[in-house]
Amino acid sequence: MKSKLLGATLIVAGTSIGAGMLALPIAVSHIGFWPAMVLMILIWGLSGYTALLLTEANLRVGSGLNFHGMAGKALGPWGQVICSASFLALLYALTAAYLTGGASLVMLKAQSLLSLPLDSTPATLIFACTLGLVAAFGVKYVDLLTRGLFSLKMVALVILVAMLLPQSEPANLALNLETTLGNSHYLIAALPLIFTSFGFHVCIPPLVKYLDGDVGQLRKAFLLGSALPLLCYSLWLLSVFGPMGVSQLQTLAEGDSLANLVTAMTQITGSSRVGTLVTLFADLALVTSFIGVTLSLFEYLAELRGRRNGKISTWLITFVPPLTLALAMPEGFIAVLGFAAIPLAVLIVFLPVAMAIKLRQPGQGGYQVSGGKPALALVTVLGTVIVAAQLA
Repeated sequence: MKSKLLGATLIVAGTSIGAGMLALPIAVSHIGFWPAMVLMILIWGLSGYTALLLTEANLRVGSGLNFHGMAGKALGPWGQVICSASFLALLYALTAAYLTGGASLVMLKAQSLLSLPLDSTPATLIFACTLGLVAAFGVKYVDLLTRGLFSLKMVALVILVAMLLPQSEPANLALNLETTLGNSHYLIAALPLIFTSFGFHVCIPPLVKYLDGDVGQLRKAFLLGSALPLLCYSLWLLSVFGPMGVSQLQTLAEGDSLANLVTAMTQITGSSRVGTLVTLFADLALVTSFIGVTLSLFEYLAELRGRRNGKISTWLITFVPPLTLALAMPEGFIAVLGFAAIPLAVLIVFLPVAMAIKLRQPGQGGYQVSGGKPALALVTVLGTVIVAAQLA
């Protein structure tokens, strides 16, 4: 594999695999392993198709042009307004979700290491004020940090899966069609969070430029890069469902679900090594996701403001809104991640479909994703179902 293609593939995978992975077992706890696999494959297909739609639009309006520029050229000023509002809503929601998840892990550490019962409010503030400062250092230093942390995260995941899989019970993974059909409403409810876990599309414009608009290379990068998260999520769910089963996972959704999951996985294995690895993996997943999202939000707000008034005011605008939400919803890790599916659907489903309809002309040359209007209608319906599931 050429070095550029390999790099692009890893960028796609790295953008997808984040802290949302920690919430997946809880989000699909009522439907079981195999139905969850079907949903993930469905969302993977949707994600790949819309990635190609964005590639088509990017090549038509100007290779490498960012989301804001693409929406403006294809859909006009209102397209830019919708794009910007959705992008901000997505980043704010993800930041708030990661703040609540980070606070959960801070509370766990305070209790286990210091025997200190810490409330969610100081835990959230500690997490925000320590890791939140990283965003102000800029892309160069954050890039070096996140590369190292992401590598550690993947190593921890591989070791963790290798230690948990031997403890799986076949009965915990068995498919019960009667139960699945009886819980069909949970199938729909799980869609938003799964959808959020496959959102790598923000990196598409720079990758189009990086690979010189080579559609064949881009298609391979998106296919392989999104297949890696699918593989990781599958192994992760297998490692959690196997030892625990559906009934135990369902009980973890009450209260602080992330802390409950980490604690339960430590207890069920009875191994201090597994407990350490689970905690390390959860820490790395949250930290890498939080740093990446907050850096993007910080840089985007700085660009919108013309980098006026210095970093302090930009930092406050970056963190005060999601911090307020996180303090108001201390157990909202999964709920807020699910909400992020709404602006994400606008960005990577509805806007790409609208741009394709606007930009395609009869007899026009250039790259065009296959499927025509029926495919555009199908992905629009799927996007609508995801949004409706979150609003229900």
